[in-house]
Amino acid sequence: MKQHELAAFFSQIADLLEYRGDNPFRIRAYRRAAQNLENFSGDLAHLAQAGRLRELPGIGADLADKITEYLSTGAVAALERLKRTTAPGVLELLEVPGLGPKTAKLLTERLGISTVHQLEEAANAHRLRRLPGFQEKKEQNLLKGIEILKKGRERMHLGIALPLARELLRSLQRVSGVTRISTAGSLRRMKETIGDLDLLVASTSPARVMQALSRLPLCARVLASGTTKSSILTPDGVQVDVRVIKPDSFGAALQYFTGSKEHNVRLRELAIRQGLKLNEYGVFRLKTNQRLGGREEADVYRALGLPWIEPELREDQGEIDAAKAGRLPRLVDAKDVRGDFHIHSTWSDGSNQLEELAREGAARGYDYLAICDHSQSLKVAHGMSVARLRRQMEQIRALNRRLRGFRLLMGAEVDILTDGSMDYPNDVLAELDFVIGSIHSGFSQSEATLTRRLVSAMRNPYVTLIAHPTGRLMGQRDPYAIDLETVFASAAETGTALEINAFPRRLDLCDTAARRANALGATLAISTDTHSLDQLDNITIGLGVARRAWLEPRDLLNCRPLNRLLEWIARKRAA
Repeated sequence: MKQHELAAFFSQIADLLEYRGDNPFRIRAYRRAAQNLENFSGDLAHLAQAGRLRELPGIGADLADKITEYLSTGAVAALERLKRTTAPGVLELLEVPGLGPKTAKLLTERLGISTVHQLEEAANAHRLRRLPGFQEKKEQNLLKGIEILKKGRERMHLGIALPLARELLRSLQRVSGVTRISTAGSLRRMKETIGDLDLLVASTSPARVMQALSRLPLCARVLASGTTKSSILTPDGVQVDVRVIKPDSFGAALQYFTGSKEHNVRLRELAIRQGLKLNEYGVFRLKTNQRLGGREEADVYRALGLPWIEPELREDQGEIDAAKAGRLPRLVDAKDVRGDFHIHSTWSDGSNQLEELAREGAARGYDYLAICDHSQSLKVAHGMSVARLRRQMEQIRALNRRLRGFRLLMGAEVDILTDGSMDYPNDVLAELDFVIGSIHSGFSQSEATLTRRLVSAMRNPYVTLIAHPTGRLMGQRDPYAIDLETVFASAAETGTALEINAFPRRLDLCDTAARRANALGATLAISTDTHSLDQLDNITIGLGVARRAWLEPRDLLNCRPLNRLLEWIARKRAA
């Protein structure tokens, strides 16, 4: 988990350098390093010990030294120096989504604002309008940003919660006497944001587990300590609740503590109607207290006359009625995924060469990866001119001639311009295997205009997929205004897929939107929006969204083998 704190440090350095008007290339280097570290899922300390930090994308000698310094001391001296020589409160202000270093400079120097609370008061009193470039809309946007910040501080996204939980599970699994262990709560249900982490441990030696928990490197402070339940705080301020369960009640406890509350209430109502009692210890007959099950979760559901219900479905959204009627979906699983779309390479803002991506895709057992680097208008991401795109296509063709049982698809992530046209002409799009349409500008346009842009792109015969359809970045940017019903209906009508973007801060479409899109006949696709090899692991997070959306393999474009995928694309182009 060190990489997340270090990513935050590098982002802070970049912000403070920009606040001071430093070299833009230096600022960009810190930002790129922060982004890559945020999405790195490997063992940073192991890389440092092996002297391999410079293998990480965007990490040169200077940044590698700073990572080593942080791993050794818990701090980065360069950041501490910048903090000492910068106006108080700047870093706090920069946490507000939509508030950049230049705006922070105006606020601190012109109005003396140094806290988010002062900023909120000034915005509500309309004092910000005294500043150049500030009007009512910008003031309102900052107030929205403050609300997003408040919400974001309360919960963490899956990209942070999952690796943290896995590390804790690995550590506790090694404790003598532990027979089973699992996450519970909203993380096991794969909700997009998580509050506290809930872990369940089966053991006949609870005192040993509690002692081991308090000694973990990830335990910064013990909040509460009991005989079978303890709570700790990690160095990043995450609360972790650990319960030790007797092995013969583990299934019942796992069901009970996975939730959700609404799902569990429905189950208890069902139990009472059958003369049963359901709790974290098992299922019992009310009259005799005879125990009918509890060692396994499936026993709990079976005692109630139900098949086992997947954790991601336990939200009281029709899953119990579907279980009664034998209509539960066969949820998509990792083994169903045949490939990944929306992959960036060094040709735009990715970190890996085409051949590296091909090797990794084949090693994961995929049939294909779609290389979709940015189009020419997105210059900040090194978007490709038509000439560069065609050179990349030649390299992909040459590489494919050497590959066996795996294929790189020639694609592009093409900007949907503000008038709804595509960033490449149709004769260029026709040369590609796979075309992603994306909005990267004009977020503040009206709902009608943004919706027209997306619908116009979907009506283009060469556009295969619409990426991150609502444009949200959790904790940073709200979804832009679009008419989702119109977008979903148009996707179904035109045979255009809609993306579940598995980047942890996006998860766009979200689960409820993906389920509605599917109900309206649209095809979905999970894409990782990969910029470095380790980000391909985010397919797990995308699968969580898809499973919460009740999606089956047949509903997802990238569960199709290559030949059926190409047939699907060809049908739209021929229509």
